Amino acid sequence: MKKSRGRTGRKRRRKHLQSFMDGVSCSDKLEYIKLKKWLKDRGFEDSNLRPAQFLDTGRGLMTTKALQVGDPIISLPEKCLLTTGTVLSSCLGEYIMKWKPPVSPLIALCTFLIAEKHAGEKSPWKPYLDVLPKTYTCPVCLDHDVISLLPEPLRKKAQEQRTTVHELYMSSKAFFSSLQPLFAENTGTIFNYSALEWAWCTINTRTIYMKHSQRECFSLEPDVYALAPYLDLLNHSPNVQVKAAFNEQTRSYEIWTNSQCKKYEEVFICYGPHDNQRLLLEYGFVAIDNPHSSVYVSSDTLLRYFPPLDKQRNAKLSILKDHDFLENLTFGWDGPSWRLLTALKLLSLGADEFTCWRRTLLGDVISARNEQQTLNITAKICHFLIEETQHVLLQISQMKRKKENLKNHLALVEALRLEDLKILQKSAEILCNLNMAT
Repeated sequence: MKKSRGRTGRKRRRKHLQSFMDGVSCSDKLEYIKLKKWLKDRGFEDSNLRPAQFLDTGRGLMTTKALQVGDPIISLPEKCLLTTGTVLSSCLGEYIMKWKPPVSPLIALCTFLIAEKHAGEKSPWKPYLDVLPKTYTCPVCLDHDVISLLPEPLRKKAQEQRTTVHELYMSSKAFFSSLQPLFAENTGTIFNYSALEWAWCTINTRTIYMKHSQRECFSLEPDVYALAPYLDLLNHSPNVQVKAAFNEQTRSYEIWTNSQCKKYEEVFICYGPHDNQRLLLEYGFVAIDNPHSSVYVSSDTLLRYFPPLDKQRNAKLSILKDHDFLENLTFGWDGPSWRLLTALKLLSLGADEFTCWRRTLLGDVISARNEQQTLNITAKICHFLIEETQHVLLQISQMKRKKENLKNHLALVEALRLEDLKILQKSAEILCNLNMAT
């Protein structure tokens, strides 16, 4: 008897451990109980998904049964989706219809989210609003000191993102003021910058693509957003494949898996073949060992090892610019990209080889000297980027000690930079082998 009790004890312990490895269910949390009831009232049939907390990805959905290729993951009725149609049928509708010049579908959705969040208990969308993140980690929310630690191309895009949101806020202030009759408080305090930033991030990171027909009350920007409660708890993995679309017959947004998933494992979907810079910019996270990840080479870095006195330097640069060979030059898991090598081959052309530039762009070998110089300079750039990345990682670890309040944001940039370092070290190894071979 004792023996079997020990075994069941071990079994139970193993099961307990297993649940922590896979994820800890959050189904019994009040916010999820309320959300499920709210969805059920709108026609959502309970599926095999359960909200859970996972070690690597944080909050996500686990499956209570094994999923095979072709199985449906989730089917969310149209009534559960938050679209511009939802906004127009609310009390905001008449104000949007009247406003000239027309607001964008994006601003309409942002306005609705801010207004409903402000309404609190009175909002019919409260069960959904309660499970939305309170804060985001998109670059627009990051501290200036953290932005400065991003790789150069991403830093530029992060600054553009901040400008976009700021301009959106400034250009919408008059429209927000027009909503004053709907509120007891001053609209300036309800629709402030941080409220818009939160709403913008909610839409930017969580909407599914769903095309709506053009309405005259909106500006000409495409109306392609829908917020999908519960479904938006599904996390991204670059290693899975799914099929997702709005089903006109069932009037539901449906996702089917093209990958297998074991019982009690986290169910993932794929947001697209994005590299980590894009994931951080658009969604505020990075994926570890992301097969699509790349390290970008800026044009300053590209020219670092070429003599400034090369008489043909300006001509070479304008050829690269005209043929779009100054952007998207990268190192990946399989080494330097063809585009990067081609740009460096053209810059390495000797004075006597310069007339062959067209052949270079087509991928022809011009001379053994040109090939060798290209490899040498590629390796130098790779090592320069390794050193630069290591230097930034050192800065991050120092800042983490000093600035406790920025710890989470710094950890995010650190994850991105560590991933970059792995890619660059792999590329350096590949280049070393190529050099030995030649």
